[in-house]
Amino acid sequence: MSAIVTRNDCQPPTADLATTSARRAFGPNHRWKVLGIGVAANAGFSATFSGIPATAVVMRQGYHLDNASLGLALGLLGLGVALSELPWGVLTDRWGDRRVLLTGLGATAAWLFIMAVLVVPTKAVIPGITLLSASLLVAGLLGGSVNGSSGRAIMGWFGEGERGFAMSIRQTAVPLGGGLGAIVLPSLALALGFTAVFGLLAAVSAVSAYFAWRWLHEPPVESAGHAAAATSGPAPLRNIEVWRISTAIGLLCFPQVAVLTFASVFLHDFAGVGTWVTSATLAAVQTGAMVMRVWSGRFTDRHRNRRPFLKFCSALSASAFLVLWLLVVGAAAVPPLLPLMIVIAGISVSAWHGVAYTELATLAGAGHVGTALSLANSFVFIGFCLVPIAIPWLLVAFAWPGVWLAAAVCAALAFPIFLRAA
Repeated sequence: MSAIVTRNDCQPPTADLATTSARRAFGPNHRWKVLGIGVAANAGFSATFSGIPATAVVMRQGYHLDNASLGLALGLLGLGVALSELPWGVLTDRWGDRRVLLTGLGATAAWLFIMAVLVVPTKAVIPGITLLSASLLVAGLLGGSVNGSSGRAIMGWFGEGERGFAMSIRQTAVPLGGGLGAIVLPSLALALGFTAVFGLLAAVSAVSAYFAWRWLHEPPVESAGHAAAATSGPAPLRNIEVWRISTAIGLLCFPQVAVLTFASVFLHDFAGVGTWVTSATLAAVQTGAMVMRVWSGRFTDRHRNRRPFLKFCSALSASAFLVLWLLVVGAAAVPPLLPLMIVIAGISVSAWHGVAYTELATLAGAGHVGTALSLANSFVFIGFCLVPIAIPWLLVAFAWPGVWLAAAVCAALAFPIFLRAA
């Protein structure tokens, strides 16, 4: 009779043994290793999709491109991610984080190595725009695996009171990788060529894949709340709130992409600054964004004010790009102010990522995190595709004032979308 009383009918007797074994295998702090893997994976791919555009001036010269061809090549890198994000996210929810992240990182490393050997300008041959664009497209298709799989892993290993902070730390990987890429890759391209650029990026992806193989596993136990979230509510693609947040995320990324892809060209062509100042400016943008993302995650976890914070970031970003527009419109604008304003506007439009992705993942529920995050990133990388293609045409029609005014408009449009639906 005592055996009947002490047995938990909702849990088989072997579950306690399995739970104890899993906890002993992973340890109480294993979630921080999982977070570290997410940071490493996202930083590695950020160094690719943000670092390669930082070499835009060198790439334009080395591959003999005009601005339109340069925009096409960089835009197709973003298109590849946009096209692959959602399929990778659905696969993550079905296959699990580990399998998708290992597959994606390994394939990305292999492809970048192939590019380092075959798609680089030499004295004998210069790859055409078609080969370069197609290669960057494939790199984006493979790299789209990183976001949804790493985000799902972090949401699974961290509780509600820590998720905003953890996801914001993960999102610091984007400016961290982008900042390192902005510092290292342009000078590396000038000194050693694009063989060294693509080879270094391949090595970073390979190292991230090793750490994922070593430490990334499914969480051993799901909390009751986590399990409930996995089955409650509509699927992400039928959830209007998920679509709203994803759309706003995409709109806010448009001006961010403008900074990441063409700020180096703007500073070189319009402000007349050199490679070191340009690299330092982009690195400052990424460093400031990294700091603000960590702070914003902790701040909104404590105050539970994610939506108001996101609206504030939209308004601040729109204002910052309006000031940049005014500086460029004024013919007497002092050139040293332009790098500073790029830093301010770039940080403003990059500080919100962890908060937005946490809000989105919470809305979707634990069982649909991969799909929801990948839906948002599809919008993000539509921006990475369209913005570099559109900017050269904006330059022809309206010059640089038109570029920064369009960035301000996109940030302003995100503000009402972040209002909670009735």
